[in-house]
Parts: sequence; structure tokens; C-alpha cells
Amino acid sequence: MKQIIIITGAGKGIGKSIALDFAKAAVNNNDFEPLLILASRTLSDLESVATECRSYGTETDIIQTDIADITEVDRLVTTTMEHYGTIDCLVNNAGVGRFKALGEMTEEDFDYTMATNLKGTFFLTQKVFVVMEKQRSGHIFFITSIAAETAFKSSSLYSMSKFGQKGLVETIRLYAKTCNVKITNVMPGAVYTPMWGEVPDTVKNVMMMPEDISVPIVQAYLTTQRTSIEELVIRPVCGDISE
Repeated sequence: MKQIIIITGAGKGIGKSIALDFAKAAVNNNDFEPLLILASRTLSDLESVATECRSYGTETDIIQTDIADITEVDRLVTTTMEHYGTIDCLVNNAGVGRFKALGEMTEEDFDYTMATNLKGTFFLTQKVFVVMEKQRSGHIFFITSIAAETAFKSSSLYSMSKFGQKGLVETIRLYAKTCNVKITNVMPGAVYTPMWGEVPDTVKNVMMMPEDISVPIVQAYLTTQRTSIEELVIRPVCGDISE
């Protein structure tokens, strides 16, 4: 039976790596047949990732989505349900960040960050959880951050949004335990992704790569139905990268 998996922010970085590792996992596992629904803002990125996933034999659909827009969140869930009738897994990976001193943050920075990281994540989770609660099965991943527990001076808005996401994780887990739905909070440290922009080689060399995060996520999804991996904290060996 196909397992319908929605991945947001799937066009690049950690989201792209998660999609590819789900596809790769199916190659040598006859009991795992994922059908990937890739969502992000940039259609060209989605098309490229979908082509790679299909090269492993995994059926892959793309839905261009900006989760900061609730209308597009509705369309993502409605389209998925109309086409496939269920949702087995949601990977809440889409996220944005603005990084500068506290006094330099603007209202536009605030709205931009919270619209995706809090509003979009909340309402997408809400709509998908209704489906999972009814079918009494499913798995929701939140790709939060170590910034959900540890503050950094240049990350005031980002940390605020990630602390908020962790609050959502803890709340929805209270509901999920009553209906056999798994909730996993993934808190990565520094991962080399496009969000960082240009970084010196000395910094890049001690950062993690997207696959360091995606492989444990796929493994967590493929654990037995009786087992729930509630939290993954993944850091570079050297620890957090200081500002």
C-alpha cells in the first residue's frame, strides 16, 4: 500500500534531502512504497527534485505552495486528499530566517518570519492532523532547531518562532497520543543549506550536511508501529557554532 508523504520546503536543503532519502529507502525495502508530495515556493526546484526521486522509482507529485498563505495551505491538503484520499506523513520542514541584531529587526522581518514558521506550520499541521486523527494513524515531523531551546543574539525572531514551534509540538502530542499518531521533533544544529548564504570554508567544514538530518528522519519513520521516536537532537561533533 502506498504511503502518502507530504514534505514542505522540499525544493532544496534539508527538505530535498529528506525527499531523496525516502525515495532511496524504497529501493531495497519491498514493504515501503512512498508516494511523495513535494511542496515549496519555487516550481523549478520542485521539478528538479521530483525528477531525482522518480529516478529511484518513487511516484512523486509536486504542488507549488507558500505555506505563509493559508489559501495555499488549504489547496495543498485539499488537492492531496482529492487525489490520494489520505495522508500518512507530514514533514513540516519549510522555514525562513532573518539574522541580525535585535535593534535592527523590523516589522516586515517579524511578519515574514512568523507567517511561515508559526502561522503556516500551525495551520498546515492543524488540517493534516484532522485527517490523521480520523484515520487513527500517521506521523508528523517538525524540523525545528536547536534554536527552539537555545537563544543566539542574531536570531531573536528565528529563535522566537522555533520556541513557538516547540510549543506546538508539545501540545499536539497530547492529542496525538489518544489516536495513534506519532509526533517527532527534529532539532538540528548548524546545517549547510542555502539559508546560510555564503560561509567561509573554515565554518562550512564543521557544519553538518542535509543528509545528516534526513537519514535519521527516514529511519524514524520506518520504525515499528508500536514505537515513536519523539525527539531527535542532531549537532555537529564540535557542538553549536558560536556567533
